Amino acid sequence: MAEQVTAIKDKKGLIRDQVYDALKKDIMELRLEPGRLISEKELVDRLDVSRTPIREALVRLTQEELIETTPQKGSVISLIDLTHADESRFVRETLESAIVREACDKLNGEQVLQLQHLISLQELSSREENYERLFELDELFHRTIILGCGRLRTWSLIQQVTTHYNRIRYLRLAANHDWQIILCLFYTSPSPRD
Repeated sequence: MAEQVTAIKDKKGLIRDQVYDALKKDIMELRLEPGRLISEKELVDRLDVSRTPIREALVRLTQEELIETTPQKGSVISLIDLTHADESRFVRETLESAIVREACDKLNGEQVLQLQHLISLQELSSREENYERLFELDELFHRTIILGCGRLRTWSLIQQVTTHYNRIRYLRLAANHDWQIILCLFYTSPSPRD
C-alpha cells in the first residue's frame, strides 16, 4: 500500500476517489483481509491523508458491503457473503450472455484484435503465475466487450453488484493455479463489422 500512498499524492483528481480506489483494491485483493478491524486513524497514518477522504471512502465501501462500521468500535472488512456472491455471479452471467450476443454484431475488427491481444496477455500472466495481473486482464477483457457495445452503465452496474463475487474470484486465482480453465481462447472469432 506504500506505493499507493505516493500514487494518491501524485495523481490528479479527487483525493477521496483515490483513497476509495486504493482501499477497495486492497480489500478486493485481500491485502485487507476479511474480518480485519481497521480504524480511521490507522488509515490516515497509512495513506497520509486527512480524515475527510477516509470517512468518505469508508461510507462508499460500507454501501458496497465491503466494510461493516460499528459506532465507537471502528470498521471491519466484511466477510465474503456467499449468498451475495452467488447472486452477483447470476447477474453478471445473465448480463454478459446478452452482451456477448450483441458483441458478435457490433464489434469491429480492431476491437476483436484488442480482445485477442488481451487473451494473449492473460496467457502470459498464467505462464508467469501472476494472478494479480491475470485478474486485472480478465476484468479488462470483459469491460472491453461491454464498452465496445456501448454499455457503460451496464459495466458500472456489474461493478457495483459483484464485489463479493470478485473477492471469491480473486481468492480462487491466488489459491488455485489451474488457470487454463478460465482463459478464453479465440480459435475462431466472430465476423467483425467493418
